[in-house]
Amino acid sequence: MVMNSFKALLIEERDGKVSSGLVRMDESQLDAGGVTIRVAYSSINYKDALAATGAGKIIRRFPCIGGIDMSGTVIESTDLRFKPGDRVVATSFDIGVAHHGGYAEIARVPADWVVPLPAGLSLFDAMVLGTAGFTAALGIVRMEENGLRPEKGAVIVTGATGGVGSLAIDMLAKLGYHVVALTGKEAEAAYLRELGAAEVLLRESLDLSKIRPLDRGRWAGAVDNLGGDFLAWIASTMQQGGTIASIGLAASMSLNTTVAPFILRGVSLLGIDSGYIREPYRSGVWQRLASDLRPPHLENMARRIAFDDLPTAFEAFIAGRAKGRAVVEIAGG
Repeated sequence: MVMNSFKALLIEERDGKVSSGLVRMDESQLDAGGVTIRVAYSSINYKDALAATGAGKIIRRFPCIGGIDMSGTVIESTDLRFKPGDRVVATSFDIGVAHHGGYAEIARVPADWVVPLPAGLSLFDAMVLGTAGFTAALGIVRMEENGLRPEKGAVIVTGATGGVGSLAIDMLAKLGYHVVALTGKEAEAAYLRELGAAEVLLRESLDLSKIRPLDRGRWAGAVDNLGGDFLAWIASTMQQGGTIASIGLAASMSLNTTVAPFILRGVSLLGIDSGYIREPYRSGVWQRLASDLRPPHLENMARRIAFDDLPTAFEAFIAGRAKGRAVVEIAGG
C-alpha cells in the first residue's frame, strides 16, 4: 500500500516547552479512525492558539497535529455511513488535542465524529462556522429549549468581537432578538452593529468590583464567552426566568456569585458543551446552521490564512487582537 506524504502542523513538547511547526508526515503516522479525509479547510479558534503556542494546557498527548476543526472530502471509510467523495465536517471531541487534527492535508478520525456537510453550506462556509459557529448555535438552541424568545427581551453577548461572539450576534439578530454586544474594543462598535447588534456596551462602563447579588433585571438571555466576574455580573442582571448560555472562560474560569439569581429570579445557567455533545444534537445543529441559523454576514467575518502562514497566525489570538473568523486554506475546494 502506498502511503501518501502530506504537510501538517505538528505540536510537540521538548523539555517542558511546547512548540509547533509545519512538517511532512505520512498516513502511517495518523491515529486510528474509520474515516480518512482530504482536508480542504480548517480554522483558528482561541483553543487552537492556546494549544499551538503552549499558552494553555490544551494538548493531552504529544506530538499532536493541531486544528480542532476540519472540512473536506472522504478518501476512504470503513463505516457504511460514509463513502469516498462525500463532503464532510468534523469538529470537537479529541480532534487537535488528543487525536491528530485538521491542520493537515490528510486526516483520519472516528466515524462518530464526522457529520455530512449539510446542503446549503460549502466546505469553506463550514469552516467560517467551525467550532465557533457550532458552539454559538448550540447555545441558542439550548436557550430556545429553555423558553427564550425574541419577545422576552434583550440578549447580551460577551466577547462580542471573537468568533463565537460575532456569530452569535449575527444569528440572534437574524432570529429577531434585540442583541446587546459587550466588548472591550470601542473601535469595533461599527463592526458589531453591522452584524446586527442593536446596542454596544463597553466593558469599561461596568464596575465589576461592586456586583450586587441582584441588580436591575436587564437580559432575557445571555451568551457568555468570558466567565469570571463578567458572568457573575450577568447573573445578577438577568430578568425573571432568564437564561444564560455559559460558553467560555476568556476572562476567568472562576465564578464568584450567589444563588440569589437562581432561586429568586429562576435564572437558568446552561453549560454549553460543544466538544462532546453527540447525536442527534450534532447533526441537528449543523442542519440549522445551513438554514434558519445561517449567519447573514458569514462571508464578511471571514479571512483566509494560507497553510504556510499558519504558524505565525496564532499570536493575534493570544493577544486578543483577532476579530471574526480565520479560515485556514489547507487544500481549498
